Amino acid sequence: MATSLEPGLYIVATPIGNLGDITPRAAEILRGVAAIACEDTRVTGKLLHHLEIDARMIRYDDHASEATRDYLLGIAAQQPLALVSDAGTPLISDPGYQLVRAAREQGITVTSLPGPSAAVVALTLAGLPSDRFLFAGFLPAKDKGRREVLAELGGVRATLVFYETAPRLLDSLAAIGEVLAGREVAVARELTKRFEECRTGTAAELAAHYAAHPPKGEIVLLVGPPGEAAAPDEADVDAMLRAALQSEKPSQAAAQVARATGLDRKALYARALELK
Repeated sequence: MATSLEPGLYIVATPIGNLGDITPRAAEILRGVAAIACEDTRVTGKLLHHLEIDARMIRYDDHASEATRDYLLGIAAQQPLALVSDAGTPLISDPGYQLVRAAREQGITVTSLPGPSAAVVALTLAGLPSDRFLFAGFLPAKDKGRREVLAELGGVRATLVFYETAPRLLDSLAAIGEVLAGREVAVARELTKRFEECRTGTAAELAAHYAAHPPKGEIVLLVGPPGEAAAPDEADVDAMLRAALQSEKPSQAAAQVARATGLDRKALYARALELK
């Protein structure tokens, strides 16, 4: 071992694309642990090969059993154990929090090493307000759930940050354009890689671009905060109500739009009945 580490669980952030972003401290920890818990041994294996590290890897992902978690805790109680994700900082849209929680409950020392995070990199690139932001992981795959989440978060006065997959990007942009009409949106993809891109505009503009140029790679989707005081005009409100009425009853549609706009729910309900 390159260094003598105390027993415990070491949370190690790994590059999100460019392998040169691994920190010296992260490489030193990976060299010094007894084993590395990772989502995919093939992905982590490429990083370890790049670093010329020969380490024992143990798969730990969304489907890992409680027995696997107990086994890892047994290692961490006696020896240094690293936890990594396929890319970026573990526990961010990642199942590792259960391992950390259990380790803390058992009195096992937990050490976290700062490093890359796609959500933060995208936020710094997009030029959207960054004094307040809310990271909400992946949007639901189904349209109804997606719209409900967007409506729920629409009134939060902060930039919204989501992870998204390339095949679902157009559906998510369409939902944002209807539920959060008028917001500035950014799509950041292939971060830190050769074809890194961060494109901003309205949801409709971005949807048109990516319909013509199907995206590849991992995506971070950002939505600017609501405007300060200007209420949406009647046409925008009607469009939001019509979109909500496609899958909701008038009362639920009114509640959804009220959360997104701050407008009176009773007035929205009356308008929803008219549109229905």
